Amino acid sequence: MTQASTNPLNQTALITGASTGIGAVYADRLAKRGYDLILVARDAARLKTLAERLRAETGRTITVQRADLTAAADVTAVAATLTDDARITLLVNNAGMAIDGDLLTAPAQDVERLIALNITAPTLLAQAAGKAFVARGAGSIINLASVLALIPEAFEGVYSGTKAYLLNISQSLSAQYAAKGLYVQAVLPGATRTEIWERAGQDVESFPPEIVMAVDDLVDAALVGFDARETVTIPPLADEHLPHWNAMQAERAALATVLSRRDPAARYAGPARA
Repeated sequence: MTQASTNPLNQTALITGASTGIGAVYADRLAKRGYDLILVARDAARLKTLAERLRAETGRTITVQRADLTAAADVTAVAATLTDDARITLLVNNAGMAIDGDLLTAPAQDVERLIALNITAPTLLAQAAGKAFVARGAGSIINLASVLALIPEAFEGVYSGTKAYLLNISQSLSAQYAAKGLYVQAVLPGATRTEIWERAGQDVESFPPEIVMAVDDLVDAALVGFDARETVTIPPLADEHLPHWNAMQAERAALATVLSRRDPAARYAGPARA
């Protein structure tokens, strides 16, 4: 099977969390590349405003699908769009949230919503898109994860755990289905200037400015990785530090060969076994 054509004309991208921030910039960039768009988010007014601007600027076909991806019925509806619309060649799984607090201090319903939006929804949408793309022999999924997938000690663990999950399924899908025409990219942003911080009760302006990336720069860099067909794209990772990532990946691959054995390791042969 061949990969999707690099010519986006006559192709459609579905973008979740498209009303603002990273999703809105993806919408802008993809429309200007020649994609038609299906914009998905809760805020119908913002989606309508964005769609009108992009139609005027690009002449592309831009449609809006209002959905709350913490609601099972809305996830099912978006999944049906991915299954039924053969024009769609790209899913941008961008919608996500953080919580104010951590696992022990945040309300249980906030944790539940975070898991629904950051894990359940993108999983089911990737499933629907992936099945459709493999059946057609071509298609791409972009999963917006985070560098926190690699450094869980640095931030709230439920959020970073959801991003580690997205990295995991991205790498797994890539390994299992690339030969069948499915390209999957995990994008790992660092701190990025979006509304997610304010919604989680944090002030991004209080962060050292040298660690916060502008959203336009983040998406433009991620699309360079997309064009290069990277499986994992880390826009903040400087060239001089790339060998550390490559070494970590090589060590992880080597470790995989010794992680399953008949007998416990010798260090666990203690009194408890007597």
